[in-house]
Amino acid sequence: MNWVATTYDRLASVSPDDWDAPSLCEKWLVRHVIAHVTMPVRLTPDLFGAELAAADGDFGVLSDTVALRDGALPVAELVGQLRSPELHAWQPPGGGAAGALSHAVIHSLDVTIARDLPPAAPVLALRAVRDGLADANWFGLDLDGVRLEDTDDEWSRGTGRVVRADTGALVALLGGRTLPDGRTLRRS
Repeated sequence: MNWVATTYDRLASVSPDDWDAPSLCEKWLVRHVIAHVTMPVRLTPDLFGAELAAADGDFGVLSDTVALRDGALPVAELVGQLRSPELHAWQPPGGGAAGALSHAVIHSLDVTIARDLPPAAPVLALRAVRDGLADANWFGLDLDGVRLEDTDDEWSRGTGRVVRADTGALVALLGGRTLPDGRTLRRS
């Protein structure tokens, strides 16, 4: 997934204001998203276990704690971790390669959409994640009575109220994000 490192390499040369700008992840700045994405580089299984125990087994608490703490690391260090072989070999427990792809695509969109940049993920990756999210509904969205339509592709899913967006925006919406224009999909 070399496009992941390329996506964030763009950030290495931008102003500190861009690193401290909001992302689509609730409560997280761009630097926190990068710290979260690169977490597998810094946390060995033992360290991850200790962090999870400190968070009373709550992965959301662990993610917020690590992202906020490690978001203070130097930009060059975070960008360097995006090129790490450990990161590119990482797969989430139980998620496999599809889970790793979804994680990378969704979080890259958290940055690019929020910063009004074009998606960096290849079109085929965006489509694969869109389809997987629409099928699995991992984020517990209420998709009853909703028709999703992709403006970049002849793709649609569901019936009812039409939500029309480009592929990247649909992935973000299906990932439980609120777009900069305020569009969101309701949780069940």
